[in-house]
Amino acid sequence: MNGPGVRWTTDQVLALAPDAASQKAGGRLATAGPWSGTGSGDGAVWGLCKGSGSKPYQTVVDTTGPAYKCSCPSRKFPCKHALGLLLLWAGDAEAMADETVPDWAGQWLEPRRERAEAQQARRDEGGGESPAGAADAEAARRRAERRADRISAGATELEQRLTDLLRGGLASAEQAGYGLWEETAARMVDAQAPGLAARVRELGAIPGSGRDWPVRLLEECALLHLMDTAWLGRERLPDPLAATVRTRVGINAPADGTPVRDRWRILAQYDSSDGKVTTRRIWVHGTESGRTALLLSFGAAGRSPQLALPVGGELSGVLVPYPGAGQLRAELREQSGLTGGPAAPPPGGSVTAALDAYGQALCDDPWLESWPVTLTDVVPVPVPGGSGPQWQLADANGEAAVPLTPAALSRPGLWKLVSLSGGAPVTVFAECGHTGATPLAAWSPAAGPEPIPLV
Repeated sequence: MNGPGVRWTTDQVLALAPDAASQKAGGRLATAGPWSGTGSGDGAVWGLCKGSGSKPYQTVVDTTGPAYKCSCPSRKFPCKHALGLLLLWAGDAEAMADETVPDWAGQWLEPRRERAEAQQARRDEGGGESPAGAADAEAARRRAERRADRISAGATELEQRLTDLLRGGLASAEQAGYGLWEETAARMVDAQAPGLAARVRELGAIPGSGRDWPVRLLEECALLHLMDTAWLGRERLPDPLAATVRTRVGINAPADGTPVRDRWRILAQYDSSDGKVTTRRIWVHGTESGRTALLLSFGAAGRSPQLALPVGGELSGVLVPYPGAGQLRAELREQSGLTGGPAAPPPGGSVTAALDAYGQALCDDPWLESWPVTLTDVVPVPVPGGSGPQWQLADANGEAAVPLTPAALSRPGLWKLVSLSGGAPVTVFAECGHTGATPLAAWSPAAGPEPIPLV
């Protein structure tokens, strides 16, 4: 839990907001006026917020999670009341002097922490497997075998589809239209291979999408063929690569790697959505292990993902890696503290070193879209020419440069980065891939040790 007197900054609280509207609404509740019964202590913050009804909203935040509970009907996590309460806590120490947890807040906090302690105790104890557990394991094994057979049938069918495409020529893909690819993707869904289905849909959107689309189509076909053949020959692959292939075709596996206990710097957090599910990506870096890890959280049916961490803070806890080559994704367990930072940048290097790191990561996972890197002493500079504005991150000594991705060019964070740099070298934490770099956070000697979020 938080140490005595440790509070988050306003920027860290705002980084938890699910969207800009929530930031604005939470800011309007960051004054003492609408609040009563506020307090903080034992790793929690609570208060009663006056709303439109006769009863105030009961809002409590477990800052060791963080986790949120509010009696309002909002489907956003955190809601505007939780954000307003945290902003009040961050900005006004006198407003949160009461350290006695009220009953209504304790009714949520105590069971939550008891469950966490019980889960940890079960993990520590281990123990043998009961007969019922053995039967469940056998049933699960049979289900896994049946699913593997269906995926194999789908991969074989997909291979025939790719063969037909290449035999008929890439130009036929534009003439066939998207419908045939959507039908193929649906067949992959029926085969219980959502990862294959997603790549087929991406492939189907390439024909006619612009300049050089045949080249990009051929590249994607090659990667899809590689995934098919890797799945069909998975028994001959090294265990880490076989685990990566299973994940890529869409088979989820629990986090079961070697636990890593550390103090984790929270470097970046951002959301993406496919229209059905919102995915939150949180990048952290271990100060002692030197390990970079990715925490994923999901929200369906319009709900925001529940996991939210303040960018720039530092988290004490245990991360358990998921299986697969590289093992970047991890699950957060045994969290014991969350402080306000500041989060210094991880050790970094030049643009060339970053590209080399991505290239090495591709050896372990050929389908990897990007890799986390820290670029030191780089300057954002415009690239002349082209049909639209283009930018790149260039080494201050002029040795190498990497272009910014289209996603980075469309975000306001680009201009925040340009302003932060002012033509001088900065340190940038980014996702670096085959389309370029996407800056996520930056540090400047002139701006102090706090990271500046760029997403």
